Amino acid sequence: MKITQEIIFQHGLTDEEYQRILSLLGRDPNFLELGIFSVMWSEHCSYKSSKIHLKNFPITGKHVLQGPGENAGIVDIGDGMAVAFKMESHNHPSYIEPYQGAATGVGGILRDIFTMGARPIASLNSLRFGSFDHPKTRYLLNGVVAGIAGYGNCMGVPTVGGEVYFHESYNGNCLVNAMTVGIMKSSKIFKGKAEGIGNLVMYVGSKTGRDGIHGATMASDVFGEGGEERRPTVQVGDPFTEKLLLEACLEVFKTDYVVGIQDMGAAGLTSSSVEMASRGGTGIDLDVSLVPRREDGMTPYEVMLSESQERMLMVVKNGCEEKVREIFHKWDLEAVVVGVVTNSNLLRVADGNNIVAIIPVKFLTDNAPVYKRPIKRPDWQDDVQTIDLKNIPEPAVVVGRAAPANDRWAQPTLQNNYNDVLLKLLSSPNIASKEWIYRQYDHMVRTDTVVLPGSDAAVVRIKGTKKALAMTSDCNSRYCYLDPFAGSAIAVAEAARNLVCSGAKPIALTDCLNFGNPERPEIMWQFEQAVLGMSEACKKLDIPVIGGNVSLYNETSGTAVYPTPTVGMVGLIEDVSLHVTQWFKSEGDVIVLLGETKEELGGSEYLKIIHKLDKGRPPHIDLNFEAKLQEACLNAIRGGIIKSAHDLSEGGLAVALAECCISFHEKVVGAEIILPAHKMRMDALLFGESQSRIIVSIAKEDTAKLMSIADKHSIPAVVIGKVGGNRLKVNGVIDLSVKELKEAWKDVLEKLLKG
Repeated sequence: MKITQEIIFQHGLTDEEYQRILSLLGRDPNFLELGIFSVMWSEHCSYKSSKIHLKNFPITGKHVLQGPGENAGIVDIGDGMAVAFKMESHNHPSYIEPYQGAATGVGGILRDIFTMGARPIASLNSLRFGSFDHPKTRYLLNGVVAGIAGYGNCMGVPTVGGEVYFHESYNGNCLVNAMTVGIMKSSKIFKGKAEGIGNLVMYVGSKTGRDGIHGATMASDVFGEGGEERRPTVQVGDPFTEKLLLEACLEVFKTDYVVGIQDMGAAGLTSSSVEMASRGGTGIDLDVSLVPRREDGMTPYEVMLSESQERMLMVVKNGCEEKVREIFHKWDLEAVVVGVVTNSNLLRVADGNNIVAIIPVKFLTDNAPVYKRPIKRPDWQDDVQTIDLKNIPEPAVVVGRAAPANDRWAQPTLQNNYNDVLLKLLSSPNIASKEWIYRQYDHMVRTDTVVLPGSDAAVVRIKGTKKALAMTSDCNSRYCYLDPFAGSAIAVAEAARNLVCSGAKPIALTDCLNFGNPERPEIMWQFEQAVLGMSEACKKLDIPVIGGNVSLYNETSGTAVYPTPTVGMVGLIEDVSLHVTQWFKSEGDVIVLLGETKEELGGSEYLKIIHKLDKGRPPHIDLNFEAKLQEACLNAIRGGIIKSAHDLSEGGLAVALAECCISFHEKVVGAEIILPAHKMRMDALLFGESQSRIIVSIAKEDTAKLMSIADKHSIPAVVIGKVGGNRLKVNGVIDLSVKELKEAWKDVLEKLLKG
């Protein structure tokens, strides 16, 4: 086939990149070779726009066994055990076909974990959808949640936590970020390397079909008004086959047959073979005629670029192939020798007796383009950061509920008293209960889930030990829009704070960096600032980045999503009996606020819900103070004096207090709060989102101990009230029954989905 300008364009390559290919090869590529270059040089596989910025991340630490560059990162947790975890995006496919897009996103991240030799023990997700005013939001939300549930539940891996946000910037591009955590022996790590000249390359798993062809290229492009025409590029998942693949891989890992293994994810057989050869410093010869297929008439191009799911590429010791085949056949899976490791440093693809592609491996990896894209702070950035609080009216101070809206004798100001503001915030889909979502997930399978969804972090015990893992995912994308440096630093700090509130010491993070078109200088400015902000927080809090994913081109018709650098973080609890949850426990317990409240309303949910504003600077974050706060809280938890701990985030102090009262599944309890006099607006005191704050509850007799710990760490700590009763009362301006609070918070998503 003659390579035309149109074909080059369809493969997502620029004229300059095609000329680079001609220069490297010294000849014209054929159609298959063009396809191979296309996927390997795509943004999704090569990180060509982000690579120079990602070097800023701290990637080493005392616990790190495997950092970025493999299928997943790994950290040591002692006693010969390690944890593998990673987060990946499946944004574009999920917008086109939400069920399969989300399902195969879960399948892909699960494979990344068990490819390393780890058994997956928990999954999380971070989801972003548009406004409920947008006609597609309900369809996407229903499909994505069903896809995550359908795949994860069938795999027998509990989905234990996550986050969901709604904002109009995601109307044209939903975000679906999936994370999985696995347990393994620290001495038994498997990597994606093709080593040992003459060792055999085996294809294992499902047969290859035509689904997902050019998925990596599609994920490296913006959408127009449509997108549905790209539906054939969305992969189709089969979780029952993946369960078999998981068990077969873990069984073969108990032998010494396997030299290297790689998931066939984005770009399928192409990326797995090229990346394994690149890491091993070798070459690979493949014969695509040997690849098991589920469709007739497939061309070498289709076989090499298919992204069919539930497949692995494995390098095994020469002579062990029959033993490997026996294991996989026992699990009813294909296991076929399709190639050999060579010393040629070439990817050679044959179709029977015909050579159909020859490309030096380094041309596809080391020589892939790396761009230092133009960077420019947006002209509108100053405007969105500017807000005059004098023009923002405060709610009326009225005790008790406002008169009904249809009461013509009611005073207008009564409709925005502090009670009603709190109820409106609790009814915001960003704050309201996400039970409609997580009740569709099996979060108790394997019976190790200690803390169910609904607290600051999920907690999963490690069988046979006293230890547990806490895990969370976090990002406030509104903060990142207003100030990408500060917002991204806050994402790291809040994730760590959530783990600390559960009793865990944060040990490492993975990320999913979701942004718009990198060819626009203002998008690259957001990206650069976000990476720098995350890096600063990671260094201050001593949390290395052990892997992650970059998802660019989340943009439709020139409108980009808010910058969303999602953080997935894991922490270690040495003694699971000392884990903590966010809800109040006992009548008479003392409530203490750790940290300092400032007059900060910029970027708050309060401004968005009550005043329809996405403006102002996000709250200031002092990372040195944050580190001291987390250490103080963790010391108090380990000392056994903290009964509940809840970090303050969206909605501020009033919302956090309400959540402490109502978020326990089995019962609710009230609280009476007296906040010290502050020289600030009452709405800022109640609904501002100042960082580095934690609400804890303790037995009255432990007050002095907590104050001593806080004083030792130079952390402000003040008793603000006590647990008890059936109402939440705050400073005479909020007085609501816990029943009213729960009703406002509980079934919001169901009501919105019903329109």
